[in-house]
Amino acid sequence: MAGLSPHWTLAFGLLGNVVSFMVFLAPIPTFYKVYKKKSTEGFQSVPYVVGLFSAMLWIYYALLKSNAFLLITINSVGCVIQTIYIVIFLCYAPKNAKHQTIKLLVGMNVVGFGMIIGLTQFVAKGTASRVTIVGWICLVFSLCVFVAPLCVLRQVIRTKSVEYMPFLLSLFLTLSAVMWFFYGLLLKDINIAVPNVLGFTFGIIQMVLYMMYKNAKKVDTKSEKLPEFQEQIIVLDERKFPELAEQIIDVMKLSALACSEMKPMATPTRCGNEVAVEVPPPALPVQPVAVA
Repeated sequence: MAGLSPHWTLAFGLLGNVVSFMVFLAPIPTFYKVYKKKSTEGFQSVPYVVGLFSAMLWIYYALLKSNAFLLITINSVGCVIQTIYIVIFLCYAPKNAKHQTIKLLVGMNVVGFGMIIGLTQFVAKGTASRVTIVGWICLVFSLCVFVAPLCVLRQVIRTKSVEYMPFLLSLFLTLSAVMWFFYGLLLKDINIAVPNVLGFTFGIIQMVLYMMYKNAKKVDTKSEKLPEFQEQIIVLDERKFPELAEQIIDVMKLSALACSEMKPMATPTRCGNEVAVEVPPPALPVQPVAVA
């Protein structure tokens, strides 16, 4: 069985490359929409800048480790794809978003990554200590990245909608975590294996929530904040409330005379022994309410 270990390592590494490549291609519909509309429409660049930083970090770790070539291949592809996404974003983003993206890109991918290389190359002694330091940085950063979907899970539970959590993306992320877990396990590298345990766990939770809420009725928060004013009709029976009906008719007539210059009021109508008083909708227009 020990003789099969390198073959299984290669197999899981290749499968990890294929699945991770599919994950990298997932944002293509989003950026196609950005290209067609020539606008980023509120999309954020943070996931792609963070993705680029993560790919660069894992390439550096794989180069130090020297026996994780498949990490270099997939993360090199990831660097190219994430860079293309960032360039497209910068082409169509508004001025403030461009400035924020450039600041984040310089601060994280230039200054931050440069400091990691500088400290490990000039402060740490020996390749083994450098591998350990960079490995722990990769582990902690990957854990933070895998914890990030908690916000999406909270939104799904609150709105009972899986609109922002596509099933295929969750499936590919889960499969990717499984492949890289076994790849790290067979390499006896906890820095690769441990973060993917968390990634697999959150992936399963996402798919379970998808199955729970895929047919659930979406909570419409707009209808709660922006009720539609419809024409209301008050029907009174003269036989039961004759005096009240006459008083309402008199009040409506006086109101119509007093407010004729502002807005004409609807007059009551008679239908047999019943009086129908039509109350018009509010005169002021209802402003739309932005819902996050």
